[in-house]
Amino acid sequence: MVIELKNFSIGLPKQMKYGDDLEVSTAICKEQVEEAYLTKNGFNGDGVADLKHHGGPDRAVCVYPFEHYKLWEEEFGHVLSASTFGENITVTNMLEADVHIGDIYQLGDAVIQITQGRVPCSTITKRTNNPLIMKRMVETGFTGYLCRVLEEGNVCQNSKIRLIEKHPKRVSVLYGNDLYFHRPKDIEGIKKMLEVKELAEEWKAYLTKRLNKLVNSN
Repeated sequence: MVIELKNFSIGLPKQMKYGDDLEVSTAICKEQVEEAYLTKNGFNGDGVADLKHHGGPDRAVCVYPFEHYKLWEEEFGHVLSASTFGENITVTNMLEADVHIGDIYQLGDAVIQITQGRVPCSTITKRTNNPLIMKRMVETGFTGYLCRVLEEGNVCQNSKIRLIEKHPKRVSVLYGNDLYFHRPKDIEGIKKMLEVKELAEEWKAYLTKRLNKLVNSN
């Protein structure tokens, strides 16, 4: 199936108003651009406010499936703006169930590799003014996902995306999300995830710690 890049956005942290005249510093409010250079640490002109939970080489590019926009719009009854979830690229035919940790894609002149599902944060709730949407993203596993950059290069609004290599372990992002959020005691599932050496280092550390705790408690 042909993958289509529906939206390409970047942005640096800035103050965002939410609720009753409250403010938070965030880079979730990204803006569409015609082109940007993708480095190992992310797009030039892109950034994060919370360095502990966002950004870094394993989380250089944020991807969100375009199909979910229609789902959320129908469920919650209002239109979502482009890059509502702060993703860099919004794409078709790359659902969490169909892409795998370690899959490699050509994106414009760059090459990226999927490393982990995205862990939604409360900034999504603040931006959408919807207290239920983050909960639903976690329930469904429709969180989007993150990538590292294997080869730097220029990316444009009309760049092509194509699969270069599917990871042989075939551990989908949706499987990883389900394990991470809903199956904290699944020892075999955790072992399966940890067999994928391309998994983001933070998830490796977290799941290894979880596994050791489970094994030692049995």
